[in-house]
Amino acid sequence: MLRTALEQDTTTTKRTLYLALDLSRKTWKLGFSGGGPKVRTVSVDGGSVPMVLEAAKVAKAKLGLPDDARVLSCYEAGRDGFWIHRALTAAGVENLVVDPSCIEVDRRARRAKTDRLDATKLVQQLIRHDERGDRLRAVRVPTREEEDARRPNRELERLKKERTGHTCRLRALLALHGLVAMKVGVGFAQRVDALCGADGATLPDELRAELKREAVRLDLVRAQVREMERSRAAALKAKPSRAMEMASSLMQLLGVGPNAAAILACEFFAWRDFKNGKQVGSCAGMTGTPYDSGSVTREQGISKAGNRRIRTLMVEVAWFWLRYQPGSKLSRWWWERFGVGGGRMKRVGIVALARKLLVALWRYATLGIVPDGALTRA
Repeated sequence: MLRTALEQDTTTTKRTLYLALDLSRKTWKLGFSGGGPKVRTVSVDGGSVPMVLEAAKVAKAKLGLPDDARVLSCYEAGRDGFWIHRALTAAGVENLVVDPSCIEVDRRARRAKTDRLDATKLVQQLIRHDERGDRLRAVRVPTREEEDARRPNRELERLKKERTGHTCRLRALLALHGLVAMKVGVGFAQRVDALCGADGATLPDELRAELKREAVRLDLVRAQVREMERSRAAALKAKPSRAMEMASSLMQLLGVGPNAAAILACEFFAWRDFKNGKQVGSCAGMTGTPYDSGSVTREQGISKAGNRRIRTLMVEVAWFWLRYQPGSKLSRWWWERFGVGGGRMKRVGIVALARKLLVALWRYATLGIVPDGALTRA
């Protein structure tokens, strides 16, 4: 018997089990639906994917779905990363890792929030995503190798922050006794006992002990930073992966150093497939957010709904670009439009330049198109 298109779509919908996972450390709240308005929720132990699969099997039986029914699941991107996604897809489940900012919430000042309500709302949005095209924003899931390639740059960023924290702490302790101009260099712990305050008195015992401990931690962090920078320099020279090839290529442009090149390649360019420059700017959170309602029209600034590391880095690279690439088309554009303005307009303009420069660097890293007027290293 022939079926209409509507009947075929309804049959397909009934053969799909929708599953939403609300994750926490101890328990995971699961929301199930066969496509209707009613949502069934159960709890399983946190971190147990086999229990999730068993609960999905039980839910199929209770909802009257066949054992081979399609399972479409989703959970919010966050602390648990992508290992759950890989485990679910390996078991034959179609899974989405969604951006938490796209989850609908009540706008009331005081709203009810429980794991059950979150799982219910998420599975309802998943149904609309699959049936009506009301899209959930799913993040791009990297492979294990691509995810692991991001670790060195992130660890190096954290170590540098620790180095700054230890240095500031030492200077603050020395300032308590008038040693404002004291340099905190390598081997400072060995010179602590010989230090005297601004009044010529010997530093107190407990203060000297704290200075030594802090200096030892600072020396350790400095050694680890030097080791990681040497390892990165060797990888840039050897080019063992596509990301390192991109980073080595980006370093050929004046104004782009090894740190910026490695972060751009490993964090952004190497494992994402952008189709155009708009996607590049949007993924970095550097696109505008207009407010146009009635007679009120204004720009709210950039969205910041993207990779914060890339945004911060590109603002720094943009200033370096103006210094080392003054003859490039992008630099001339910035000077003509923002160079004569005040301090605020320069800050606004540097963000615009950072977005344009990010797109230009993406084209250079992927297609080999050198930015107009840019200089390369010999």
